[in-house]
Amino acid sequence: MITNKLQQARVQLQQRSLKKSGKNQYYDYFELADFIPAVNEIFAELQIHSVFNITKEKAILRIVDTEDNSEELFECPFVYAELRQCTKVQALGATITYLKRYLYMNALEIVESDFLDAKTNDD
Repeated sequence: MITNKLQQARVQLQQRSLKKSGKNQYYDYFELADFIPAVNEIFAELQIHSVFNITKEKAILRIVDTEDNSEELFECPFVYAELRQCTKVQALGATITYLKRYLYMNALEIVESDFLDAKTNDD
């Protein structure tokens, strides 16, 4: 059953020493390359499969148990990344990357410190 396998995947992923390779001027963050290889290994071991897809309205991550075909869906609204000094195709690529990363982080409960809360709680 997918819910049991998904929980096992979360625990196994938490036991790995994932390192954040993404950096900007404010904080470090996980890039897809920081966790997708481990996720793929864990999913293969547990016999589950993931499919990422986007429509004009939303992004969807579907995680399927390949033994019994049960599945879990994770969705978020499609929001186009607004980036300065890049082409439309580059902005689309960034949008896809952001949506995919956030959906995997949600599905696998990958946590990062909340920069916005830390920044706005100055009092």
